Amino acid sequence: MENTSAISKIQDAITRNSELFESLAQLYKLFGDASRVKILVALTQSEMCVSEISEFLSITQSAVSHQLRILKSSNLVKTRRDGKNIIYSLTDNHVRTIIDCGMEHITE
Repeated sequence: MENTSAISKIQDAITRNSELFESLAQLYKLFGDASRVKILVALTQSEMCVSEISEFLSITQSAVSHQLRILKSSNLVKTRRDGKNIIYSLTDNHVRTIIDCGMEHITE
């Protein structure tokens, strides 16, 4: 009988938070593209402009720009202007933590 109560609480929590779970699933989908992950990993080391990321990762500037638009619209990267250049960096340490935890998990 105790197990039935626990299951009921879990079902209620899942039902109440379905939008939150959908948002979490969308976040993890962003990490499903190797180019985006490489860009994020590069940005854990230093903020960079598109041309630097492109050169560093040997990916075309067009592909880098496309992936950065997706990452920016998802609030994983932010920008600042430096003269004519747009400089990209991680939005906050949460992004770094997600990457670090993922890397730790797969290398165990």
